[in-house]
Amino acid sequence: MPDQPEQPYDGQAIAPTGGGGAYDLAMAEAETLEKGPQAPPDGTGPDDKPRSLWSDAWQDLRRNPVFIVSGLIIVFLVLIAVWPRLIADGNPLDCDLAKAQQGSQPGHPFGFDTQGCDVYTRTVHGARASIQVGVFATLGVAVLGSVLGGLAGFFGGAWDGFLSRVTDVFFAIPVVLGGLVLLSVVSSNTVWPVIGFMVLLGWPQISRIARGSVITAKHNDYVQAARALGASNTRMLLRHITPNALAPVIVVATIALGTYIALEATLSFLGVGLKPPTVSWGIDISAASQNVRNAPHMLLWPAGALAVTVLAFIMLGDAVRDALDPKLR
Repeated sequence: MPDQPEQPYDGQAIAPTGGGGAYDLAMAEAETLEKGPQAPPDGTGPDDKPRSLWSDAWQDLRRNPVFIVSGLIIVFLVLIAVWPRLIADGNPLDCDLAKAQQGSQPGHPFGFDTQGCDVYTRTVHGARASIQVGVFATLGVAVLGSVLGGLAGFFGGAWDGFLSRVTDVFFAIPVVLGGLVLLSVVSSNTVWPVIGFMVLLGWPQISRIARGSVITAKHNDYVQAARALGASNTRMLLRHITPNALAPVIVVATIALGTYIALEATLSFLGVGLKPPTVSWGIDISAASQNVRNAPHMLLWPAGALAVTVLAFIMLGDAVRDALDPKLR
């Protein structure tokens, strides 16, 4: 063949043939060498820690106005639940029948209820019982449901089948009807019977979510690699599966917290939840419902506080779900 004229080298690597194989791989490596060292992507440099799901979620939450607004509301509610006298110096049980059902007055912006108690003071102090029930019920449900569901999803077999049938039985029990039956025989004036009832009937939902999340996580490559290297079941559960299966549980538990607060108010309204002298929004709503035409302010303020609280926790749960679910990014 006649000699081809020599082409000057322009510094570009030879284009790949498109057929694959070692030749194209060598060409790709040569092109990389010609370009020189590349800058590492953001968050993966030698001085940066690798980014995780949780760090990415926190970055998203910090820029989410829904999370900021709902978080501020919840922080305020928790503060007045722990220290109600920060904004209400009065005694919620200090009543004067001569002022029964009277409207707003200087020093008493929300008026008085049927017993002559200050509605503002009772609304502020009522946050403690409602927040306490919601927080402890959610913690109990999350822990019990996550443990039972996680073990069932990890080990499977007879334990998984037995737990599935038990959850089916609990799902068949109407929550309000179960509360009317179980709490009607309890005479305690504390919040713990109500919390115990919510944990008893609330764990199956979290259990199923935890079970599905663990089943998904245990089939990932890093879990199979840990198993091949001889990691024990305890190590795989605690180090590899649990951190990667918690996100759905946290999302559902956050939304459920507001639901439990509303459930406590419903049971107290029906007379089987919290009982006097405990101060609760549900108790005040129940007492005000009989005089809503004559004194609507008695119902407006505790019902409004309940609605804002439930809405804040639901908004927080939605924001956390959007941040933790990569499919929604």
